[in-house]
Amino acid sequence: MLSRREFVSVLGMAAAGAIAAEKSEFRAFKIIGFIKPFQSLPFDQIAGTAHQVGWSGIECPVRKDGAIAPERVEEELPKLFDVLRQRKLEISVISTDVEDATDPLAQRVLKTGSKLGIPRYRLKHYYYDLNKAIPPQLENFKAKLRDLAQLNRELKIQASMQNHSGQNYVGAPGWDLWEMMHELDPKWMGVFFDIGHATLEAGYSWPIQAKLLEPLLSVVSVKDFRWVKHDKGARVEWCPLGDGMVRRDFFDSLKKSSFQGPVTQQFEYPMGAGKEMIAAMRKDLNLLRTWLGN
Repeated sequence: MLSRREFVSVLGMAAAGAIAAEKSEFRAFKIIGFIKPFQSLPFDQIAGTAHQVGWSGIECPVRKDGAIAPERVEEELPKLFDVLRQRKLEISVISTDVEDATDPLAQRVLKTGSKLGIPRYRLKHYYYDLNKAIPPQLENFKAKLRDLAQLNRELKIQASMQNHSGQNYVGAPGWDLWEMMHELDPKWMGVFFDIGHATLEAGYSWPIQAKLLEPLLSVVSVKDFRWVKHDKGARVEWCPLGDGMVRRDFFDSLKKSSFQGPVTQQFEYPMGAGKEMIAAMRKDLNLLRTWLGN
């Protein structure tokens, strides 16, 4: 039989062990930034800005009107890659105009990214024609993703498709992403899950989308919004993280999931430039770190 003191001691050790085990389940997520707000800066300033904000890497637009034009990818992407590496930063994702595996320019972009060891890219958006039946269109998009998945396997780079809000965006409902991808290897074709767009489209039911797509997650994208009334109804206004409709609940569930990819911050609200922009981004980053337990 244990004495009272021994019993209390055993309980204390058990509680400490449980707390340690619980803490060990949490991991530091890699947080990166989408550089669209300052993509026109010289490469050294892009790297300096990302470093000042405090990200571990970036999501880089390699697309029309992006930081790097697809036609110049072989020359420019390695330059930016090297400048970032000097700051101990990486390119975790390239955002592209890739939508078809047979496009020669798309192949050039993906081959260059693969050679540099960039692990993943974001696909260009697909759109439904609302004057036509949806199921045949979905089958056509599914075939495109299947061909891209095969190309990705050959090049050793993973694609990710975003659930963007909008009345004719493929992926806005979430269910269509699962329908197109669940038979594909998620190592080569995954979901770029945007909790801002998911909340905008699904309202209270975003947890269903998040749970359904969890096994397919490649990247998690974070931004916030609110509804603003005006004389013709209401419109969406993007805003700083924590000021809108996106809730911490999503990040609590993300910490318990098997997701291993990066979390990318995207900024659609006005932030000014220079120090003012960096301060706004750092404020959002600090809150995101708190929500993720980083």
